[in-house]
Amino acid sequence: MKALREKLRESIQSVLPISVIVLLLSVSIAPISAGVLTLFLFGMILLIFGMGLFTLGSDMSMQPLGESIGSGMSRFHKLTLPLIICFVLGALVTVAEPDLTVLSEQIPSIPNAVLIFSVAAGVGVFLMLALLRIVFHWKLSTMLLILYPVLILLALFVPADFIPAAFDAGGVTTGPITVPFIMAFGQGLAQLRHGDRDDDEGFGLIALSSIGPILSVLILSILYHPTASSSDSALIHVETTREAFLVFLNAAPLHAKEVATALFPLVIVFLLFQLISRSFHRGQIGRILIGMFYTYTGLTLFLTGAYVGFMPAGRLLGSAIASGSNAWLLVPVGFIIGYFVVSAEPAVVVLKKQAEEISSGAISQHAIGLGLAIGVGISLAVSMLRILLKIPILPILAIGYAVSLLISFLVPPLYTAVAFDSGGVASGPMTTTFILPLAVGACTALGGNLLTDAFGVVAMVAITPLITIQVLGLYSNVRRRIRRRKLAEKISGYEDSVLYYDKEEVTPDA
Repeated sequence: MKALREKLRESIQSVLPISVIVLLLSVSIAPISAGVLTLFLFGMILLIFGMGLFTLGSDMSMQPLGESIGSGMSRFHKLTLPLIICFVLGALVTVAEPDLTVLSEQIPSIPNAVLIFSVAAGVGVFLMLALLRIVFHWKLSTMLLILYPVLILLALFVPADFIPAAFDAGGVTTGPITVPFIMAFGQGLAQLRHGDRDDDEGFGLIALSSIGPILSVLILSILYHPTASSSDSALIHVETTREAFLVFLNAAPLHAKEVATALFPLVIVFLLFQLISRSFHRGQIGRILIGMFYTYTGLTLFLTGAYVGFMPAGRLLGSAIASGSNAWLLVPVGFIIGYFVVSAEPAVVVLKKQAEEISSGAISQHAIGLGLAIGVGISLAVSMLRILLKIPILPILAIGYAVSLLISFLVPPLYTAVAFDSGGVASGPMTTTFILPLAVGACTALGGNLLTDAFGVVAMVAITPLITIQVLGLYSNVRRRIRRRKLAEKISGYEDSVLYYDKEEVTPDA
């Protein structure tokens, strides 16, 4: 119970700021109906309890399972079977990711199954590549320097309407199901290199896994051509709190089914792994199963609250601000919302904790949280400006990736790995259920093209943490060098003074 209370306290600290911002906006520049506000408040409660249960369950089940499977790879003398396992696991967790389903439903010209399984294959292939990187000690910065220019060059030859959705795919595949498992899996894989492993080898799997979906969707654009999504999605209207409660009650089974579908493959993987390896004793098995139940319950509550409570509020707020005489307020409002909303992402909590643990405190949870908040705030502000001015997204992405790759050669490798992992982690359920509807509402009110203007906000959220986290690393590196130089000067001054006094003492005797 103590652990659960601690998780709930962290959830309140994460969700409360964005809730206060929405309430302030709703009574000032962007009034919304009382029914939507009621749904939002109900959703806020579900988000708090859902995030608390999810993070507790992740600590108990996802992380030990992923790390055990990853470390179990060291038993194989050849790479063939581990590579197959990486592909299967990457594909399974990707098919299970709820955010990918949401994105696939927004691109009507591509069948859902085609998009989902293509993206899953991309993640599987790049998870295999991540294993090869660890085994052969390839530098992550060098790999990224090759892969991202390839993506940008390929994007030059696909329809403009397809580019934002393709880069969004890289963000939605790294959500609450994928991140805890793959990050723990990476820590286990890092044990394949005995004695000479680097601190950053356990990171970078999320970064590489985010590239596969982008590449897959860009290749799909050769066969399919997107059409503009309809902006006339129905909003829920409620008159009383009882009606609002019934809306959540009716929506919960649907999301419970989605989460069950998402977790079922991992349960099967756990059972098969246990039958083969016998890695867990009876007490650990019980703890993992209880943790999976907490994860299931928490994610169901979280998604129900986010989709039913936060999505309508986000869309109406975006529409209300853009429809007013001061549409430019979308930019500062976007920054404020982006700054706080990233704290409510379940996977961000997991990333901050694991980054601090694996770096032995060199990268604190506070530093990562601050870097992500600033990065996502800037990205959402730029996204709103892009909607207002109808700026193409590809030049922005090209510049962003170029800057982030340049900085990667100036900071310790650990910061680069964590930064590129953070880009995928920052774009989770809160992005797809609140920020994306906010962009859709604003774009619809301004009469823009949803595919080119509203889409791409997930990609924008994913790119700026790459820069901000590495800037933190650069700042830390500069401070460390300054401290060393000052210490060296003090030591040199001390040695000079000792030498001087030694001479004074020795001269008379001589």
